[in-house]
Amino acid sequence: MAMGRPREFDLDQALEQALEVFWRKGYEGASIAELTESMGITKPSLYAAFGNKEELFRKAFDRYVDGPGGFVKIALQQSTARAVVEHLLYGEADAVTDPEYPPGCLSVNAALTCSDAAESIKHELTSRRAKNEEDLRLRFERAKAEGDLPEAADAAALARYVQTILQGMAVQAVSGAKRSELHKLVEMVLITWPPVAG
Repeated sequence: MAMGRPREFDLDQALEQALEVFWRKGYEGASIAELTESMGITKPSLYAAFGNKEELFRKAFDRYVDGPGGFVKIALQQSTARAVVEHLLYGEADAVTDPEYPPGCLSVNAALTCSDAAESIKHELTSRRAKNEEDLRLRFERAKAEGDLPEAADAAALARYVQTILQGMAVQAVSGAKRSELHKLVEMVLITWPPVAG
């Protein structure tokens, strides 16, 4: 049985380049021509290695979650709800202003440019954001059960509040907000944490 020709490019490096293009341009704004040029591969190689553009985006997004967005998983493991929020917000402020990457957050940048033509990607991004919010809600429920948050705390509302701030910081970063400015915002949030009576 004849073996296929070995790949002449590094899959991880190509995926890293695709991630950056999607991050800068969004899903729809990233053309196949831009992706292949940035990745240093041909169109047939892209399809052979990654499937189609949609699958390439999903793989790039997974890479984002495990790489620049990896602070989220670490945040949820913190010992108190306040430490979770602090780690999440400072992590986001640093990630969306990291000079090594495009400004903002891949999830928010891609979502803001998704039209109905990219319904499956829009749905994917919405689902992933909803999962993050649900993970945060469950963490806050645990904090309530442990007496770390007041009994009156609405875990779902707190999770939505934190997610809204995270997304807002990403949009601010795309608009040119500096890391120091976002850190001040985080300080303001932490001064009033938790924003519940009791």
